[in-house]
Amino acid sequence: MNTELKEPIKADPERMKNFVFILAHKAGLPEDKALFLAELLIKNDLRGVFTHGSKQIATYARDMRAGLLNKNPQVSVHNDASSTLVVDGDGGLGYFAAYKATQELIERARLNGIAAAVTRNHGHIGAAGIYTRLLVENDLFGYVTSGHQLNIGPENSIADAAGGPPMSFAVPSDEELPMVLDFGATQDLYTGAPRAEELFKLAPGLVFRNLGLGYMCQALGGFLAGVPLDEERAGKQYRGADQGSLIIAMDINRFFPIDQFKGEMDNYMKVTSQMKPMPGLQKATLPGVLEAHREQDWSVSGIPLNAEHQDILASVAAEFGVELPF
Repeated sequence: MNTELKEPIKADPERMKNFVFILAHKAGLPEDKALFLAELLIKNDLRGVFTHGSKQIATYARDMRAGLLNKNPQVSVHNDASSTLVVDGDGGLGYFAAYKATQELIERARLNGIAAAVTRNHGHIGAAGIYTRLLVENDLFGYVTSGHQLNIGPENSIADAAGGPPMSFAVPSDEELPMVLDFGATQDLYTGAPRAEELFKLAPGLVFRNLGLGYMCQALGGFLAGVPLDEERAGKQYRGADQGSLIIAMDINRFFPIDQFKGEMDNYMKVTSQMKPMPGLQKATLPGVLEAHREQDWSVSGIPLNAEHQDILASVAAEFGVELPF
């Protein structure tokens, strides 16, 4: 959950972006790919999605240095049809394959009404909302999920079969902000999570629904994308290439006039913003609004970094000999 940090320091977004770029480039990514990755990670920081922002560069840089991921993946398109395609990530980070697939879907969805892609043979795709927001910018409905290599058996809890999958839906609006739902389907339910047992006792139906979403994410974003249940059958060249994704784009105009739909969404966003907020919260918003407001604010005032965030970046900066941006 994207909660605002307490007692952080503020970091300049451009300096943060340059820091991530230098780290990614030192780890082996070519300049264009390093800049692309830096822009996406800092965009997530600006939206308050810290779990999938600049902190991730520590893991990515170390994985590339260790040879777990391809440092210069050549993304390729396979099984290319008018409304479907498969994108191979060549063992690199998943951002490159997932973004390429999303771009390819835009014209296909406009041509056919709906289009879908799976991406395979890559690492982490980051926040699923990166890709649904790209579709929304083109007046399309977007859905994205991802699955990863599991390591489960009878000794595990059934909760572990859901992995830790992301899921994002997004629809466009006109003058108001688009509604972008971007979340971890099984957040707080992992084995060993501090509130997992308590949540199950309080609301078992809620827990089962979230786990059910996780199982579906694994099936559609993992198995459908060529990530087998048994890792021995994966045949991977790069051990870190353990994820896949499913991306669906739909042309709203094929079902309902797009201008009218966006007008309805505007009304929806306005009316709901005036409703009573949930207990303990000060404001009622729909998904994506809080993140968009943060991005506008923090682009000027700076990205808040708590102590843990600072420590993660300081550690990887020392390893790679990069000056900290704060």
